[in-house]
Amino acid sequence: MATREGSLDAPTRHPLDWQSPDFWNRSSLEKELERVFDICHGCRRCFNLCNAFPTLFDAVDASSTGEVDGVPKAVFADVVDHCYLCDMCYMSKCPYVPPHPFNVDFPHLMLRAKAVRFREEGAPLRSRILSATDQVGNLAGIPVVAEVVNAVNGNQVGRLLLEKALGVARDAPLPRYESDTARKRLARQTVAAAPVEAVNGTSGKVILYTTCYGNRNLPAMVEDLAAVFRHNGITVQLAGSEQCCGMPKLELGDLDSVARAKEANVPELAKWVAEGWDIVAPVPSCVLMFKQELPLMFPADPQVQAVARAFFDPFNYLHLRHKGGKLRTDFAKSLGKVSYHVPCHLRVQNIGLKTRDVLQLVPGTTVEPIERCSGHDGTYGVKTEFRAASVKIATPVAGQVEAGGADHFCSDCPMAGAQVAGLANRGDHPHPIELLRQAYGI
Repeated sequence: MATREGSLDAPTRHPLDWQSPDFWNRSSLEKELERVFDICHGCRRCFNLCNAFPTLFDAVDASSTGEVDGVPKAVFADVVDHCYLCDMCYMSKCPYVPPHPFNVDFPHLMLRAKAVRFREEGAPLRSRILSATDQVGNLAGIPVVAEVVNAVNGNQVGRLLLEKALGVARDAPLPRYESDTARKRLARQTVAAAPVEAVNGTSGKVILYTTCYGNRNLPAMVEDLAAVFRHNGITVQLAGSEQCCGMPKLELGDLDSVARAKEANVPELAKWVAEGWDIVAPVPSCVLMFKQELPLMFPADPQVQAVARAFFDPFNYLHLRHKGGKLRTDFAKSLGKVSYHVPCHLRVQNIGLKTRDVLQLVPGTTVEPIERCSGHDGTYGVKTEFRAASVKIATPVAGQVEAGGADHFCSDCPMAGAQVAGLANRGDHPHPIELLRQAYGI
């Protein structure tokens, strides 16, 4: 992890003290919001990240005092609403994170504010629906229902009705729902297990956590991942069961639901880890949830910590295997020029650009990374009141994609890819693992 200006020490992330009574105290929260906002106002290095910071700074500049003490408390809620917990301010911009004595953790303070509000007020119906990925997926994945949902989501009249009823922006990209899920597809496959070869911190046998999106919305992405891994001699298996990782509920501030998701997932995954298996998921947000957020919420839970150590981004896993001499490089075709968007939740994992590095192993392939936010960010980019801000954030990325004229555009986050591809007038936005499978010709 990179060091910061004014300190030679790497930043330290403190656990989220969400089980302390003070965490939920409204007056204590507001005092901390004022303290941190005052520090941010005096620094302003994060002005060009999400819209939370411009919202704060504009409010300070327009206040009667020109300081945070002149900003109405209602604006504090607006700042919180514009934070989608991407973590980029903490991981790349802020010089005041621990061990600095200012002890600023802006994303986790925003999470605390979201959690206090959720406990005090609950959440609107729209937010509850959008964050209930398992329940919505189970319903929308019923064959006949899936056809209806997909038809409504792809129809202008249907999108207008959806906007009026739930405040889902009519121009925001929405995923398809598939009744033939990834877990069903992989369960039908009979694949002989390869001899397990452990190398460079990888066991060579992987539990594939399909994720809500991979299972219900983009099962082909999961199939591609399994095919590429198996092509490289990695044994791939599904866990006995899985639920949503909890990230949508975390973004809502519903920490009790996050805890319930942890209780459903971690014991199952921990059993496999204890038997020597690694875990891989194709969506960066889900990887980050298990590697960072759950360990910070449950620092004393040994199963959570064990699962975190065993969890990998798929391209990081392949790159580790490559460094150990166990990745096949007998590619069948070039990918040409690839425009590659690096999602925020992948950047903050501090593993480097491993997707780029693996794709560039393909002869005749160049990868141009774009390290800027897509503006989609969970459910933020589909809500009508945030849609304009979301598009504004994403427009520079789309501009780079359009100007690049690449043969392919891809992103590790399918939702980010859809957002950028739509704005860049590109019809396709394959996951990088699909491109790698194409390169292998399998």
